[in-house]
Amino acid sequence: MKPQVSIIMGSTSDLPIMEKAAQILDEMGVYFEMNALSAHRTPAEVEQFAREAEGRGVQVIIAGAGMAAALPGVIAANTTLPVIGVPIKGMLDGLDALLSIVQMPPGIPVATVGVNAAQNAGLLALEMLALSNPELAEKLKGYKVSLKRKIVKANAELSEVKYKFKI
Repeated sequence: MKPQVSIIMGSTSDLPIMEKAAQILDEMGVYFEMNALSAHRTPAEVEQFAREAEGRGVQVIIAGAGMAAALPGVIAANTTLPVIGVPIKGMLDGLDALLSIVQMPPGIPVATVGVNAAQNAGLLALEMLALSNPELAEKLKGYKVSLKRKIVKANAELSEVKYKFKI
């Protein structure tokens, strides 16, 4: 099997955040790979990874990075595959990483989700893949329905919570 999605992080210390992308991909039955590559400590390996990803069957890359957060941009500069950046909360509550990923120069787009929002990155990757995969599109529709059910249930439970002045 070939990975459809590649999850890249600057360091294994990012795994507690990035595993949320892996979990949703796994739940939806999409093959993926995970690697730690650093734009600053292993730049040649990052460039090689980005250039070779499409040839290995990868269709979407999710790249998480904190602080200077160069990893998603360096990957995007070396591939035409869609890259989704996940800013990792670090020194400035993740604002530094968010701005580094979002402010890409013209011609080098990186889709960016919220700080530490790897699950949303996984979902965005799934939505991209679902454009040409009707079975996956149906799974995603089911997932969205389950989100609605959770909120409806939570709201019903809230109606049972009693306070002296609650109407």
